[in-house]
Amino acid sequence: METNRPSSRPRRCPFGECDGSGFVIDEQARRARDCRCRPLQIARRRARAVRGALGGIPPRYRDASFDRYPLTMVDPEVVSVARSYAEQISERIAAGRGIWFFGGVGTGKTTLAMVVAKAALAKGHSVAIYSLPELLRVVRDAIGREGGVGDPLEALAAVDLLVIDDFGAQYSTPWAIEQVFLLVDGRYQHRRPIVTTSNLDPEELAEQLSRFRGDGLAPVGAERDPHQLGWRIVSRLVEICGDPLPLGDRDLRREYRPAGQGEVS
Repeated sequence: METNRPSSRPRRCPFGECDGSGFVIDEQARRARDCRCRPLQIARRRARAVRGALGGIPPRYRDASFDRYPLTMVDPEVVSVARSYAEQISERIAAGRGIWFFGGVGTGKTTLAMVVAKAALAKGHSVAIYSLPELLRVVRDAIGREGGVGDPLEALAAVDLLVIDDFGAQYSTPWAIEQVFLLVDGRYQHRRPIVTTSNLDPEELAEQLSRFRGDGLAPVGAERDPHQLGWRIVSRLVEICGDPLPLGDRDLRREYRPAGQGEVS
């Protein structure tokens, strides 16, 4: 073990077969074999390569909970559905079921997503959190970088829970739409959940993803029509996440905020 920091310690094997290293050692035969948890270990290492450490909850949201402001001001029915999802997070991840929060600026979408991410981390799941513009920047920076992060889309397809904030806020180009499709389709094909937030409903999001200006980068799959990929992306998101949970347009940032309670997203 390289350091004594908790983040560097091997995770406990979920099957109780190894010491968390991903290998089962036969001392008598002096041989080792792959443990059933090894694919999980590989997925976590790939995700760390994309982002120095998995599951980094931004400082603003580390104290967020369903029972604290601003979520105490959010529609109780939406909070109830999100709380149920968080309480059953391991079952939802195993089933590949995500959740989608939809609403205007300052309605608590990001806070809800972060509380769900915290629940996943508390259960030992790997979590990657990005805004969509940031995610696309990471992918773009990784392309062609010798000795870089490898294939970030492959890593993001493997992580237990992927949180994508501000879906639809990206600058749409044929290249960007292709990357978003590959990412969402990878999660969809492997039955891995996505938690996402957007200020657009499904039809608006599909329309937004289908409008773009060229930047000289052709889609990876040149045979695909990028104008149609937006609709295919949203179709898969709805199947993964179900219908978006509506938070309305009430901007909580403009309302009374108790002292020391942070800001709203």
